[in-house]
Amino acid sequence: MDGLGSLKQAGCKLIYIDGSFCTAKEVPGDFDVCWDDTPVDLEKLFSLAPLLFDFEQGRAAQKARYLGEFFPCSFIAAPPATLYLDFFQLDKNSGGAKGIIGLQL
Repeated sequence: MDGLGSLKQAGCKLIYIDGSFCTAKEVPGDFDVCWDDTPVDLEKLFSLAPLLFDFEQGRAAQKARYLGEFFPCSFIAAPPATLYLDFFQLDKNSGGAKGIIGLQL
């Protein structure tokens, strides 16, 4: 099963997409998904897709399996307290705000 299917089965209702997939690049290199973890049965999700919790080696296992990366919205991306959902909305070059794509599952 793919990552989004596993998220949906575990109760996820909303994801946000970022990465080069959301740019003007003709051939995007990857995608990044930030998923709303508030309604998710985390135990069920872990049994369906344990790689979604594997952040070792720069998320290498996620990239190999799904060709992209998955981050829970409420987890801290950057100390001291920047959540992944907020981090996704920052332009990495300018530090300014940017839009992301939200999708209901």
